[in-house]
Amino acid sequence: MQLQRQLRVVDPMADTGALLKVAFATTDMKQVNQHFGSAKSFAIYALNEEQFTLLEVAQFGRLAQDGNEDKLAVKMAALKGCAAVYSQAMGSSAVQQLLRMNIQPIRVEAGSNITTLIKTLQDDIHSGATGWVAKAMSAHTDTNRFDQMADEGWEE
Repeated sequence: MQLQRQLRVVDPMADTGALLKVAFATTDMKQVNQHFGSAKSFAIYALNEEQFTLLEVAQFGRLAQDGNEDKLAVKMAALKGCAAVYSQAMGSSAVQQLLRMNIQPIRVEAGSNITTLIKTLQDDIHSGATGWVAKAMSAHTDTNRFDQMADEGWEE
């Protein structure tokens, strides 16, 4: 299985001031309506507590829930850098692989509205992030600080 089509709207995270990058398994870019393993596409958003923007859409060829683990590699690569991925369902192998990549798998009801899910995340960030959101934000902040230190230069 290959990545069939990929659209990047902006340079991920660079110009958005985003705190999190989150993916949604969707066919219509409005609702979560796909099982992770057979997802035809992912909509990937960047967000902070005030705004969100579509970063990327990754589309895949025809897939089935057949237990073929090879198809997951392409999806994992497309999700690199995401803090979480939302889907209707997900197999245990996919969950384990995502967790190894520090991506939180989140199961939601079929038809869950993407904008509503994003606004819930923004509310969590605004009220003092907890759980996986706090962990993901901490990792992002630490990475930014190392980048800032590198830009400052070092003298011995």
